[in-house]
Amino acid sequence: MKKLLTTALIAVAALTAGVPAAGAATRSFEGTVVSVNRDSHTFRLRDSERGTVTIKVTGSTRFERVTFASLRAGQKRIEATVRRSAGRWVATEVERSGGGGTHNDDDSGDDHGGRGRGSD
Repeated sequence: MKKLLTTALIAVAALTAGVPAAGAATRSFEGTVVSVNRDSHTFRLRDSERGTVTIKVTGSTRFERVTFASLRAGQKRIEATVRRSAGRWVATEVERSGGGGTHNDDDSGDDHGGRGRGSD
């Protein structure tokens, strides 16, 4: 009986490994950068709905259309996807939201906005 219970506990632990705890759910903040502290790898972001939050950046934080080195106080439309870890908001992704660019939303396979410039 004891061996069966131990085996069951090991199986449950294996299945839940890598699954974040309920408190580690991700959230998104979007707003204006208030300040950047390069020494502590943090920045403060003013979200119009949630107030100002301090966000920690790590080596595994993904960046899109912005880098930590390019973050500056006053930058608008910065979005951070974060998780709670050891009482801090830790960024999993930071990106500049919005911003145009060309998107190819059709299935034509070309990069010209679906204008059909492929070979005939």
